Amino acid sequence: MTAPAVPRVVVQVEPLDAAAELLRLHAGRTDIGAIVSFVGLCRDEGGRLRALEIEAYPAMAEGELARIGGSAAGRWSLTAITVIHRFGIVVPGDQIVFVAAASPHRGEAFAAAEFVMDFLKTDAPFWKREHPTEGSAAGWIGARESDIARKKRW
Repeated sequence: MTAPAVPRVVVQVEPLDAAAELLRLHAGRTDIGAIVSFVGLCRDEGGRLRALEIEAYPAMAEGELARIGGSAAGRWSLTAITVIHRFGIVVPGDQIVFVAAASPHRGEAFAAAEFVMDFLKTDAPFWKREHPTEGSAAGWIGARESDIARKKRW
């Protein structure tokens, strides 16, 4: 049996480039039959959000993302897995999170990518504060009940 893939995990301030990350994931590899990726974007919440401030302790966040990615790699036959999350100020349209799972077959890649996102949304130590367009006080955002319910199904 092949050892589980070691997750590539990055927590960064810099903008994400999902296309470059996909190329990096499979460059020079012929053992990958499928890559499933997810890109989470900052949305404008119907025009009321000016920016989203994401706070993190990068080393702590990377450790938790590595744990989540490693758990996925232990559950499914993955050849590679990447998890990247931004912190700092992001504006609507910016990429916030990138998850890609690679495996010999698509089913395992789909399941692993979804698993990682479901656990990332509830367990990863990121704190988010909204900065609204109309100048009212910024508000902290917590995990939604729907996020908690999605995690429980695993």
